[in-house]
Amino acid sequence: MDLATIIGLASGSVLILASIVIGGSALIFINIPGLLIVVGGTLATTFIKFTMADVIGSINVAMKAFTVKMEAPENIISEMVEFTRIAKKEGLIALEKENPSDPFSGKALRYLSDGYDEGLIADMLNKDIRLMRQRHTTGQNVFKGMGDSAPAFGMVGTLIGLVQMLASMSDPASIGPSMAVALLTTLYGAVLANLVALPLADKLSLRSEQESLNKSIVMEAAIAINRGVSPMVLEESLKIFLSPKERDKAQAGEANAEAGEAKAE
Repeated sequence: MDLATIIGLASGSVLILASIVIGGSALIFINIPGLLIVVGGTLATTFIKFTMADVIGSINVAMKAFTVKMEAPENIISEMVEFTRIAKKEGLIALEKENPSDPFSGKALRYLSDGYDEGLIADMLNKDIRLMRQRHTTGQNVFKGMGDSAPAFGMVGTLIGLVQMLASMSDPASIGPSMAVALLTTLYGAVLANLVALPLADKLSLRSEQESLNKSIVMEAAIAINRGVSPMVLEESLKIFLSPKERDKAQAGEANAEAGEAKAE
């Protein structure tokens, strides 16, 4: 579970609600016509811009931002180095019995154990990465579209409220509700766009980059295993994918592991 997404959304919602409650009655911020204009209008334009499958698919992808935590690149590297050792000792066919941590790694091992050549392995894994990026880009565009539409419909609600208010200037009792629609729809649109839609689009973009990095590590490792590269050389070549901080952390972990092994002996 990705705590960062949940903490960000929850804390933002709590801060807004707390400011509303502290300032007075929270009930005055509930306006059904305003919600219908902003939420309904945003969903309507989203279905106009995209297909039904794209919208449903983007919602499923967004749910993963809450429920799925990406594997750390250093863990992927450690796993692929271990597979390299197995391939060196027992041959590529032995990889067929291994159970990697993700389906993409399993696909790469299957290609290796089935004897695919290097060019075919690279082509098929690259195609998988490209299609993944395309799916993620569609999901990002859906939420970016919602982020663009929500403030616009907030302005539409504001104009509707102002028209109703100006049309009923002779009746002072109707001015308040009309002004509420005018102001609250702008608020609803701003909150929906800046607390939900646009942050989710950015999180999906970040997730796409992280997943692309992990899959690139697996692809490079699969090609190296097919070439017969040693585990030590593979590990050093894959560390290029890590940031300097992550490299230092990985080296510290290796040093601790070696010290533990020496102490056990």
